[in-house]
Amino acid sequence: MTPLKPGRLAPEFDLETDTGERLSLSSLRGQNVVLYFYPKDDTPGCTTEACEFRDAFPRFKKSKAVILGISPDTARKHANFKKKYDLPFTLLADKDHLVAEQYGLWVEKLFWGRKYFGVERTTYVIGADGKIKWIFSKVTPEGHAAEVEAAIKSL
Repeated sequence: MTPLKPGRLAPEFDLETDTGERLSLSSLRGQNVVLYFYPKDDTPGCTTEACEFRDAFPRFKKSKAVILGISPDTARKHANFKKKYDLPFTLLADKDHLVAEQYGLWVEKLFWGRKYFGVERTTYVIGADGKIKWIFSKVTPEGHAAEVEAAIKSL
């Protein structure tokens, strides 16, 4: 697979949302999209990242940007996570990690000497034209929403 780069069309997907509906990336054409991949609902880093996006949400909305969180968790887990932290944006269930693979983010990880596969925390800012504008790789959750907000303002 060719690595994704700014200027390239973002790969299309169609996934189940936290409400059980389907959402495709192409349905958001004409809007800027923040697509953030994270490993797992309700874990410390993922909660920090989600809550920062929640707190910045009014400013993203003012910039007419759509925020989408995506992880391998189920729609039901997403719904619980969303409710627990009052998240105002959509979470997408990539249960079979096919979209993470398509974006090159299903990678081998190492934790306490144990190897496993999981999502590499990465955010894509996708322009209204469907092309990737920014890629934030190997994200540190704390302070990340502010970085993304600055990128959105530059579009």
